[in-house]
Amino acid sequence: MISVYLSYLFCIHIRMNNPSNRLSLPLFLFIGILSVSAASIFIRFAQTDAPSLTIAALRLTFACIVLAPLAILRHRTEIIKLERSDLLLGLLSGLFLAIHFATWISSLEYTTVASSVVFVSTGPLWVALLSPIILKEKQSTMAYLGLGLTLIGAVLIALSGACAWNRGLSCPDLADLFHGRAMWGNFLALAGAWAVSGYLIIGRRLRAKVSLIPYIFVVYSIAAIVLVTTMFAVGQSPFGYKPSTYLWLLLLALLPQLVGHTIYNWALRFLPAAFVAVTTLGEPIGSVILAYFLLHEAPAFIVIFGGILILSGIYFSSKRSESNSNLKIAKEGPLSPLS
Repeated sequence: MISVYLSYLFCIHIRMNNPSNRLSLPLFLFIGILSVSAASIFIRFAQTDAPSLTIAALRLTFACIVLAPLAILRHRTEIIKLERSDLLLGLLSGLFLAIHFATWISSLEYTTVASSVVFVSTGPLWVALLSPIILKEKQSTMAYLGLGLTLIGAVLIALSGACAWNRGLSCPDLADLFHGRAMWGNFLALAGAWAVSGYLIIGRRLRAKVSLIPYIFVVYSIAAIVLVTTMFAVGQSPFGYKPSTYLWLLLLALLPQLVGHTIYNWALRFLPAAFVAVTTLGEPIGSVILAYFLLHEAPAFIVIFGGILILSGIYFSSKRSESNSNLKIAKEGPLSPLS
């Protein structure tokens, strides 16, 4: 129940502090990035005992179980009154979320972490390309500059685990990315990028008229149902793992899912989908910070440089998004506590 209280306090804070405050959006996006960044560490520990698809299924299932009391007791009426079109879009968003987790986490079984992150990090690129067509959100030159910097930074951080400096930069042969099991793993990671793009674009459209808690409850529940069904279909079981594994899965549901992803979905009401997608590339930076303190893994120079590029890219992307969000808030006025 910790995450429910955190989410509720988070929403109350939004009511007390109008998001037009220049610090509100960046502050909570920073909290979201740090929360989601913990996912890679929790997944790393859980994968020593549980298969990837089961990890994805239990992550969403635990999140829904914790979220259910708040959604049912306080937002049951709004959920029941959702229009058919909104419900169908919510179902599609949940399907995309399920595909994202299933493909991305599974890709780690077939290819390197570096290659997986490179391909899944292309998500913001697809969002930026599709947003003008689907959402009619045109991107500025500054936004594309920021996108380019963040993608380069993400690739550098990803390759830092596979490349080495020995009288010059030495990296694996590019052909290795398209060979055997690695090719399948890279395709799964790319599919994860496509799926998260659909998830964010639909979320941007729905969050304009659906409150936060009803939206995430519908989306997370659908994703959980899809993943659990798939888990049983391939012969996997949610039972029989170590107690420590269930602890990592519970933490995965509480922090990265119920805090991190929920903040991203909250931000979609005020910011273009392309910018929210760009901020998700701050995850490698958060992972590096957490790995330093929890796993005592000191970042290499290339990681630090990649982090600087990502932060610079987010800054440039935010310039256009900031004016858009202020205009939107000014038109809509103050928000309800769970908007």
